[in-house]
Amino acid sequence: MTTPTALGTGEARTRLHELTVIDVRTPGEYAAGHLPGALNIPLGHIQRALPDIRDAAHRKDVLVVCASGARSENACKILAENGIATTTLSGGTGAWAADGHELHRPQGSARTVWGMERQVRLTAGALVLLGLLLGVLIHPAFQILSAGIAGGLVFSALTNTCGMATILTKLPHNRPRAHDLDRTLAELRSR
Repeated sequence: MTTPTALGTGEARTRLHELTVIDVRTPGEYAAGHLPGALNIPLGHIQRALPDIRDAAHRKDVLVVCASGARSENACKILAENGIATTTLSGGTGAWAADGHELHRPQGSARTVWGMERQVRLTAGALVLLGLLLGVLIHPAFQILSAGIAGGLVFSALTNTCGMATILTKLPHNRPRAHDLDRTLAELRSR
């Protein structure tokens, strides 16, 4: 399988009006700021959205976006396996914002939301600290928890995957409500 093609932020901004932009981050991350006109279909729900994305791809080119580019590459590979040509945004929304482009927020989205990378850092750090503290205060065997998390982080870096992020996407604040996803898919069909 080939690596999906990527657009730089400047080219994506210039072509935004001719693209269907799909943001595959969690609903919380999407609410914290997304590309103008982007629709939120989290990575775990791409399979459900295949027919609608396929139809949209016949009308406009599809640009898949995430925070850094890793999840959008995974989404592009899934879509390619299903015969849907897509492009990813090089560097994701992080690069978009770093290049001075505006991120939009849904109306009424006042809650503070942490990006997935920040959630992973907090969880990993807390588990390492817990393992160390329990290892000192209760029993040295608890330090295995810290070693396991460290090993997982190394594996994550080497494979560009993140099992902890996969688990964290299952938390209620990271999952789309069924009616939100249905509304997004209806909007995708109408574009």
